[in-house]
Amino acid sequence: MFLLFLIGFVTLAKGDAASRTVVWSDEFNGPAGSSPNRNNWNFDIGGSGWGNNERQYYTNSTTNAALDGNGHLLITATTEGASQHNCWYGKCQYTSARLNTAGHFTHTYGRVEARILLPVGQGMWPAFWMLGNDFGQAGWPGCGEVDIMEYRGSLPTVVQGTIHGPGYSGAHGISAVYTNPKTGQFFSDNYHVFAVDWSENEIRWSVDGVTYETRTPSDLPKGTTWVFNKPFFILINFAVGGNFPGDPNSSTKFPQLLKFDYVRLYQG
Repeated sequence: MFLLFLIGFVTLAKGDAASRTVVWSDEFNGPAGSSPNRNNWNFDIGGSGWGNNERQYYTNSTTNAALDGNGHLLITATTEGASQHNCWYGKCQYTSARLNTAGHFTHTYGRVEARILLPVGQGMWPAFWMLGNDFGQAGWPGCGEVDIMEYRGSLPTVVQGTIHGPGYSGAHGISAVYTNPKTGQFFSDNYHVFAVDWSENEIRWSVDGVTYETRTPSDLPKGTTWVFNKPFFILINFAVGGNFPGDPNSSTKFPQLLKFDYVRLYQG
């Protein structure tokens, strides 16, 4: 997916999480090898390409999404067992996982935050994002999409945040990038906190407490509608290949790990 990059002024994030109350979270506590909490998460299944020519088949197997026994969720992209599944291009080459909270937890406004250790390598495409809870009725992009963190493993010092809505989606999504301020350090070297502070008619993106993007209805193309003042649900996924990152090549090593320490919603 091609995106419009609009670089925002970097400031210290307002609305620090310490001053708020956690109203929902998954701390990913549980025995090693167990599935993430099914009271919190659904699994999306399949290898349709997901509108982006992605190469993976999403499963609900603990091969692809499992707790590590130390308070982390590991989403694994692997070649293991992939060929037993059929993808849009033929026998699948990779498997991975995509989870969402639809039907379990939706919310309107607050600070949505996750502490994540990202992978590295050509074709790696992890994301932490939200979709409007009216997705089933309004479809995409009418439901609205907020990409809290999106990343290409071939650019391991850069993440980005984006909004998509009717008239500003896909190639015309409104986006900004954030570059790791520590010279020579990749987002795959350490855990980082990715968040949005979301209120009526405003969304602010931050990394490790540093705000780098703010969007309001005034940023939208003329004649389009702000579709973010309503309930949304959370998604986390690890795509392999596709239009945005390009496909893996001979330099890409498997298996690859996307690690979540927690996902939280703060309000107040």
